[in-house]
Amino acid sequence: MRILYVTGIVVLLDQVTKLLVKGFELPFFDLYHRGVPIGASYPILGDFVRLTFIENPGMAFGIDVGGKLFLTVFSIAATGGIFIYLYRIREEAWVIRFSLAMILGGAIGNLIDRIFYGVVFGEGALFYGKVVDFIDIDFFNVEMLGYHMSRWPVFNFADASVSIGVVLLLIFHRKFTEAGEPRLSLATSTLAGSVSDGMKNGPPEAPPDSANSSRLPT
Repeated sequence: MRILYVTGIVVLLDQVTKLLVKGFELPFFDLYHRGVPIGASYPILGDFVRLTFIENPGMAFGIDVGGKLFLTVFSIAATGGIFIYLYRIREEAWVIRFSLAMILGGAIGNLIDRIFYGVVFGEGALFYGKVVDFIDIDFFNVEMLGYHMSRWPVFNFADASVSIGVVLLLIFHRKFTEAGEPRLSLATSTLAGSVSDGMKNGPPEAPPDSANSSRLPT
């Protein structure tokens, strides 16, 4: 499954950028990098794009759902489900597999933070790490039902990868379906949605087993 190279590139880019922001120490190689102070913010493209270092215990874009341990364990299960499903649709259209590979890479990237960062940086136990966010982008003002947002919530490359993957699925899933390509099951949308919106409602339900349901390639 060469499409997993996409996943690997996303994970590598995500972790390298996070470590450059947070800092790291490799005494064996005599490598030390101080990183950025927590809460610090620096302009990249004026005020439109800033590097703002924050850490959050929740999901993408700072969404906080349930307990930390539950969130980490459920993220592991969802990530495993995406990987299995990606293998099962290995003969489907490339753009669909690319989209899922992007989502998988983003899920793994943030999962590494949650599982290992607490121990690696001496800030908590295994499975209790915080996700590193640092991309801060200005956004047109949004006011709705008393809620005001002038900047996009601070995020990272893993969050961006998940969002791009979901958008590509929404665009191309219907296109290939209408063109007569083999129909993807509802699991695609369920898995993508569970990662992108913070998995607010628990594990995704399995698609209905009926004569009219699409069969996944094996």
